[in-house]
Amino acid sequence: MLLLGGTTEASDLTAKLARDERIELIVSLAGRTSRPLVRDAQLRAGGFGGADGLARYLGEESIALVVDATHPFAAVMPFNAATACQRAGVLLLKICRPAWAPAEGDRWTTVADLHEAAATLVARGARRVLLTTGRQELEPFRPLRGITFFVRAIVPPDLRGFEAATAVVARGPFELSGERALLSEHAIDTLVSKNSGGAATAAKIQAARELCIEVVMVRRPATPEVPLVHNVAEARRWIGARLRTGVE
Repeated sequence: MLLLGGTTEASDLTAKLARDERIELIVSLAGRTSRPLVRDAQLRAGGFGGADGLARYLGEESIALVVDATHPFAAVMPFNAATACQRAGVLLLKICRPAWAPAEGDRWTTVADLHEAAATLVARGARRVLLTTGRQELEPFRPLRGITFFVRAIVPPDLRGFEAATAVVARGPFELSGERALLSEHAIDTLVSKNSGGAATAAKIQAARELCIEVVMVRRPATPEVPLVHNVAEARRWIGARLRTGVE
């Protein structure tokens, strides 16, 4: 089995499947995080060379099943996996946690992408912004002036080009009390977030609601039409059914 990882779901599924003697598990990470949390499985880091390279890899390694547990904002790999698995005749399962939905009291502006998010900050007159979109996608925000950014990331981000920016280096999951304190301490008026879903980073949404802070929420990219489950428990049942009958 090849598990395309990098998420909490991938780590949880790895822990539950790695000791199953019926499965030889390989976990693939994109290599963007310098401290990956992977144990009890073979680890592969780096890209495959597109759909063609992944299809070759599936054949060379005799992969019978691919589980795509990449981040909901992985825009390329899900399509490469779908194409490669179709070419190689390999089963594919996608794990995608449900998106967050606005609740009473939320002050959301939903946007299509990060460029629209940056334009929205300017249009709304944001002044102190907590940016939680990841260190790899800061370019739309660097040219903005008159805004102080607090950029949260797992490893220190490159803040060159920002007029005023401070790194907030932290790895989730995050507690509600800590998120409230962060937003209050820095007098944040706007939170920018991808709609990643899940519990690990949901506290920031609740904290913003309680503090009446504006949220610019980036909607998810499209995904291919493949077998889909929403959590690890569903994935285990789906995989278990194939193991009982043979992965074909």
